[in-house]
Amino acid sequence: MAWHPLLTLVLTATVVMGSPGPTTISMTAVAAAFGARPSLRYLCGLILGTTVVLLTVATGFVAILLSVPQIAPVLIAASAAYILYLAYRIATAPPLSRHDENAMAPSLAGGFALAVANPKAYVAIAAVFAGTTLGEDGTADTVVKTVVLAGMIVIIHVCWLLAGTSFRRVLYDPMMSRIANLVFAAILVFTVLLAFLEQA
Repeated sequence: MAWHPLLTLVLTATVVMGSPGPTTISMTAVAAAFGARPSLRYLCGLILGTTVVLLTVATGFVAILLSVPQIAPVLIAASAAYILYLAYRIATAPPLSRHDENAMAPSLAGGFALAVANPKAYVAIAAVFAGTTLGEDGTADTVVKTVVLAGMIVIIHVCWLLAGTSFRRVLYDPMMSRIANLVFAAILVFTVLLAFLEQA
């Protein structure tokens, strides 16, 4: 297997799959609002859900799903509903200086649900998956791309978690913490609006 196509796959995945979107922005916002350790369940949910999306793309099942006209609006509506709920949770999270230790970060199930209902994930992963060929053997090509992209899903989401925790370190001022929570919540709502506009 040539290294050039593999490097191309990794770089493309970094740019396309790692760009800001509902799951990546939500990961950063949750980590900033609740901290790294409480956010690990949510991180695992996002990784598992996005990996499911990857497997549906790799097996061709996503092509069958998207051939049904009613599927895309359902995915967007489910994603929008959860993102709005998540935005509310983040906007109302207490400032870090008086953070309630009993406040629960979003769950593994919540992260999983958002990831599998995220329309950007299907489009981005399908574009990356179809954009590179790693070998002439179709089965080996699919397996290697699936393994590499599964690794990229983990790395990308962990990086966004770390970005959120780095913001957290400077947000112990109550006013700055409240502003940051509101900004993150607004960005999440903006991603919902973009998803609807793209489908219009």
